[in-house]
Amino acid sequence: MKVFWLRKIAVLMAVISIALTPGIARADVVVTFYSHEFGSSFPHAFFTMKGELDNGQTVSGAHGFTAVNVSPGILWGSVKGIVKAPSVKYISKSDAAFTVNISDDQYRKLMAHVTKWKNIPQKSYNLNKRNCVHFVEDAIKLLGYKTNPKTKYRKKPTSFMKEIKKLNPGLKL
Repeated sequence: MKVFWLRKIAVLMAVISIALTPGIARADVVVTFYSHEFGSSFPHAFFTMKGELDNGQTVSGAHGFTAVNVSPGILWGSVKGIVKAPSVKYISKSDAAFTVNISDDQYRKLMAHVTKWKNIPQKSYNLNKRNCVHFVEDAIKLLGYKTNPKTKYRKKPTSFMKEIKKLNPGLKL
């Protein structure tokens, strides 16, 4: 009987000890995907990242893919492309489609994706084959969400984001 009570006290002490020990907070990064259906400024589809990694590194930025010079040339074929951050003003006028929390590993994969697109040989932007929606679609797939490989919305970013939300009902702002 004495052993029984000693075990209960030991378990209780362990539980109290764990409860009083400062825990390691999980540091997630929040990614928000945006679209901008029409306009003269690009990119029309992009994402922002904000938060802190487990090692304490602060994360803040935005990434989209666009033509270096927006001109009628984009209608006829490939032109120089660039991964760039939209301005704060542009972001504020864009439609936030959904937000997800990502792990440190997913953050590294997303940044590798950004680097890969930055390093694509020029002329890298093509309205039909490699535009802002393709860039965002690849990022969404990297994070493990469903996309429609046969989407008809590669030139309609807001419609594309709505389709992604239908394919992934748990996505919310």
